Amino acid sequence: MKTYQLPRTGLNVSSVVLGLMRIAALSKAEIQQLVGGARDAGVNVFDHADIYGGVRHLCEERFGEAITLTAAEREQVVIQSKVGIRKGFFDFSAEHILRSVDESLAALRTDYLDVLLLHRPDTLVEPEEVASAFETLRTSGKVRYFGVSNHTPGQIELLKSAVTQPLIANQVQLSIAHAPLIATGIAANMGGLDQSIDRDNGLLDYSRLNGMMLQAWSPFQKGFFDGVFLGDRENYAALNDAIDELADAYNVTPTGIAVAWITRHPAKIQVVLGTTKPGRVAEAAAGSSVPLTREEWYRLFTAAGHTLP
Repeated sequence: MKTYQLPRTGLNVSSVVLGLMRIAALSKAEIQQLVGGARDAGVNVFDHADIYGGVRHLCEERFGEAITLTAAEREQVVIQSKVGIRKGFFDFSAEHILRSVDESLAALRTDYLDVLLLHRPDTLVEPEEVASAFETLRTSGKVRYFGVSNHTPGQIELLKSAVTQPLIANQVQLSIAHAPLIATGIAANMGGLDQSIDRDNGLLDYSRLNGMMLQAWSPFQKGFFDGVFLGDRENYAALNDAIDELADAYNVTPTGIAVAWITRHPAKIQVVLGTTKPGRVAEAAAGSSVPLTREEWYRLFTAAGHTLP
């Protein structure tokens, strides 16, 4: 398993993150098996959000009920959660952030979050309110580090106009088949090409320049929840052929190659899994350190339908 140093922290983190958004219907034993299997595979980062499970804090509560950590074990894992999405609107008010974090801590049965992310950009954000909430959470010891999710460079800079804590991570959608984050820069300045449209304002380079860890959610999706590309030979035959060939060459599964395409990038991007299957986590972990060559990486890129001008 490839590991990274989380920028501006003392945390060494796994390149694969286990997302817990789908555990609400699992039994206690199944959650224990999933988390235990992930830890055995080298995963030490566990991703939550207050909205996961359909009922606020439900998945966090199921995790807290199933996973009991000693003080020493708690120090060995990184637990992060997200806040800001409410039913029908987004809310970065200090009151909501503080209340939701307290509820997350109670549900997770932990004294602190290692990382708190602002989930979706709130266009009504008052940076001073976020700064006030973050300072309260930091000084109280309830949150160690802070970041964002699905934010553009401009939105991050706006927050930084008041927030004094480093914003260390940004969780965004990324897969081989859904890669505007990367593909736009490759086809920059090419008129008439959809790939050249900048949808995130240079976020990839901004993150590298500013020491922010990118976390890739939906790493196997072919679009915005349009289904997975792995095994989809009707729409992605060339990509699956290339993935299968490389999987055989590196003795990993297709899942592993899909993960390797992301972790091969020098931006040191973490891959957030949404699976509930321990075997799938192990496959992803095995693929995270596959050393794809430049030729192999670009072959997958073009096989997914992206253009090299």
